[in-house]
Amino acid sequence: MYIEHLVVNKFEDSYQVSGVEVGQHHYWEVGNFRVHAQVPLTSWVVTAILSCISIIATRDLRTVPTGNQNFIEYVLEFIRDLTRNQMGEEEYRPWVPFIGTMFLSIFVPNWSGASFPWRIVQSPHGELAAPTNDINTTVALALLTSVAYFHAGLHKRGLSYSSKYMQPTPVLLPINTLEDFTKPLSLSSRLFGNILADELVVAVLVSLVPSIVPVPMMPPGLFTSAIQALIFATSAAAYTGESMEDHH
Repeated sequence: MYIEHLVVNKFEDSYQVSGVEVGQHHYWEVGNFRVHAQVPLTSWVVTAILSCISIIATRDLRTVPTGNQNFIEYVLEFIRDLTRNQMGEEEYRPWVPFIGTMFLSIFVPNWSGASFPWRIVQSPHGELAAPTNDINTTVALALLTSVAYFHAGLHKRGLSYSSKYMQPTPVLLPINTLEDFTKPLSLSSRLFGNILADELVVAVLVSLVPSIVPVPMMPPGLFTSAIQALIFATSAAAYTGESMEDHH
């Protein structure tokens, strides 16, 4: 009977794992529109976290930073160095806020998904997940990056910006043009795929051994999440810097 009981439990666990689905989301009905509620709900949580950290770290600024101020200045220094290394000493300063926003808008949601399994929170019609777990979020971030580097190139070089599509030879015009469409595709799909895969693995393991898996799985998830945010921000800075280069 004991063996039979174990077999039944394993079967039930397997059934629960097979029930982990992708794309089951909670929606709000607003007039004639359906609003994807998962992203706003979890984004508000992330925004609240960032706002609290900013308020706490800047409420008592001192000439010699200590404690929270020291931490926030370290983060700003890291973002500034990242932007300068990718864009150069002459061009990087106006773009630090943008690159910093992109980095934090990915880093904090990624860590929220890695440190807290959103999928265990039951919503009326689906599961919750980190904002970057949704393809709409990653595509929006990638498109913002595209707008940024097009703006940077046109603002710096004017109409001569279009000459980059014919370098080093006009024969490469179709390929160089296609590259601008593959950049946001690559950025969005890489971020979405990695975060989705990480959360699915955690969701499956938590359903099997909920009292054991979350803690050991947390460090690899946090590391992967941080790396994805760094890759996205570095790529955004590199693309923007590249668009301002003189190709003649």
